[in-house]
Amino acid sequence: MAVLHNRVSQAELKNRLYEETFYRITISFYQYFFIENPQEFRDEFYKGLAELNVFGRIYIATEGINAQVSVPEENFEAFKSYLYNYPTLNGLRLNIAVDNDGKSFWVLKVKLRDKIVADGIKDPEFSMANKGQYVNADEFNKLTEDPDTVVVDMRNHYEYEVGHFENAIEVPSDTFREQLPMAAKLLGDQKDKNIIMYCTGGIRCEKASAYMLHRGFKNVFHLEGGIIHYANKVKEQQLSNKFHGKNFVFDDRLGERITDEIIAKCHQCGNPADTHTNCKNEGCHLLFIQCETCAKQFNGTCSNECHDIINLPEEEQKQLRKGIDKGMMVFNKSRRRRPNLG
Repeated sequence: MAVLHNRVSQAELKNRLYEETFYRITISFYQYFFIENPQEFRDEFYKGLAELNVFGRIYIATEGINAQVSVPEENFEAFKSYLYNYPTLNGLRLNIAVDNDGKSFWVLKVKLRDKIVADGIKDPEFSMANKGQYVNADEFNKLTEDPDTVVVDMRNHYEYEVGHFENAIEVPSDTFREQLPMAAKLLGDQKDKNIIMYCTGGIRCEKASAYMLHRGFKNVFHLEGGIIHYANKVKEQQLSNKFHGKNFVFDDRLGERITDEIIAKCHQCGNPADTHTNCKNEGCHLLFIQCETCAKQFNGTCSNECHDIINLPEEEQKQLRKGIDKGMMVFNKSRRRRPNLG
C-alpha cells in the first residue's frame, strides 16, 4: 500500500532540499470545480505528485483545489501532463514564480479543507457560477486609467504593506473572511463604477468578484492570475508596470521582488525594509518586517523579551512555550499584537 503522507522529519527534509543539485520551479495554481469525493481525490493526487518528486502545500475541498508547489525542472512537462489529464484541470493556468530560488518547499502536504479559501460566507444563495470578468495585464492597465475605475486589494494588511498596485484601496484586515463584508461596505456608494479586484495568484479575488456581484455590484472585474501572472506578462509583453514593491507569498520565501522599490518600514526601527521573517522565539513566532541591522541586534527576534528568551537553556524555553496557542501571530500596526511570553 502506498504511503499517503510524509514520515521524515522536517529538519531532515529541509537538509535534503538544500543538498539537491537540480533546479526546481515554484508554481501556484487553483481551480473552482465540484469534487464529489475529496478524500479519494486527495489520495490519488498525492500519489501522482509524489511520484514526480513534487513538494508543496495543496488544499482540496468540494469546491476545488488550491496549490503552491515546487517541481523539479526535469519533471515539469510530466507534471503538467498529469494535471491536464484531469478533464476539469485541462488547460489550467500555471503561475510560475517571479523571483524563484527553487527552495520554496521541502515536503508535499495535501490537505482536506471545508473550502479552498476560508470565506465565512453562509448565504446558501451565493454561487461561484456568477463571477466577475477576467482582465489580463494589458486590460488591467488600460482600465485603471479610467477615473471611474476602483482597484481593490483583496489581500491581508501585511501583504499590502510591502507591495501593491498604484492607487489600490486597502481593505485592512487579518483574514479574507473579514475582508469580504468590509469591501462591500467600503464600496457601497460606488456600485456603478468599474471595480477591479486583485490578489496574489487569483484565487481570492475570483471569489471576491463573485461575492461583490452577489451583493449587487454591477461592473466587477478580477485580475487574471493575480500579481504573479501580471508581473510575468508585464515582462513578456514589455508593458508598463503598475505594481510597486514586493509580492508577499505563503511559502518559505515570504516574498518575491517585483520592483526594486522598498515601500515598507522595519517594524522595530522604522527604516526602509520589506523582508518578512518569523520571530526566532518559538513561543512567539510573530510574522513581522525586520531590517538587516535589527536582525543582527535582536538575533532574529521581535523584541528584547524574545531576545532574552532564546538565550535561555532549551528546557526553560520549552517550559515557557507550554500552553501557548500562537495561532497566526502577525504584526499589526493598529493593534500592536504581541504574544503572551509567559
